[in-house]
Amino acid sequence: MTEAAAARRAYVLGHPIAHSLSPVLHAAAYQVLKENIAYARCDTLPEDLPALMDEAEDGEAICGFSVTMPLKTDIIRYLHSTTALAQVTGAVNTVFWRKTEEAEVPLPHGHNTDVGGIVNALLHAGLETYQATTQPAILGGGATAISALAALHRLGYTRVTVYARSLHKLSAIYDAAKRLSLEVQAEPLTRFAEDCAAYYPVISTLPAHAADDFAKNIHKVYPHAVLLDVAYDPWPSQLAQIWERCGGCVVSGLEMLLYQALDQVRVFTGHATDQRLPHELDVLNAMCAAVNLAPREQLPDIVR
Repeated sequence: MTEAAAARRAYVLGHPIAHSLSPVLHAAAYQVLKENIAYARCDTLPEDLPALMDEAEDGEAICGFSVTMPLKTDIIRYLHSTTALAQVTGAVNTVFWRKTEEAEVPLPHGHNTDVGGIVNALLHAGLETYQATTQPAILGGGATAISALAALHRLGYTRVTVYARSLHKLSAIYDAAKRLSLEVQAEPLTRFAEDCAAYYPVISTLPAHAADDFAKNIHKVYPHAVLLDVAYDPWPSQLAQIWERCGGCVVSGLEMLLYQALDQVRVFTGHATDQRLPHELDVLNAMCAAVNLAPREQLPDIVR
């Protein structure tokens, strides 16, 4: 990490992160809030974490990390505590520092704002909370898929179908589902195109282009079904284009990134995870403008 002129610093950690839009979103928020925080990218692999956390151990110069792949589970061992959302998902995408009664210096704590990001992206797209007549599906079986499980649980769903390439590698999905009291059915990813008309909403947590092979076989979707594709570069993805052509509603992962970043701004500026920011709607709309998203008229839900 390099020194910055600002009094405090924050970073997005992960690999690769060269094209991350997190710095753009955070910079827009801190400008509105008049916070003296410099936010930058820090290309980081799991083996880099010990030195990185040692450098940040006093929590005075660094106010937060946005954590992306492949670090969302590896970073947990370096944290003093984790929030309920981080515990239920087993994944951390946000690290912030706070003082505790037993420590004189701020200690690192982990949080998961991906869950709130998914919830608010779906709600903004017009999805109502739990609909008894529909069943949701998730594409993928990694850390973001677990956050999607938690998001669907927060929206009131009790049964979810997960489509994944490697069905024998879903132990973390099943563990999270048990913690959430969710019923999960697993199916091979290759079957989704055949089955997809049965699902609403659908959350794809697959990397960019990973859905291209089967997307071309999608010919029918549930009427007006919402698809959130967490991959936003390139956009629209082939999956999103075909989904919309079939009459569905598509939501870019940039919407999820927007809302999860807003929740990160809360804790990076010293607020509680469930505390509104000053002028929060102005902050949100500055972030929207920074990444060419349409302005918002109402505050997002705070997901705990």
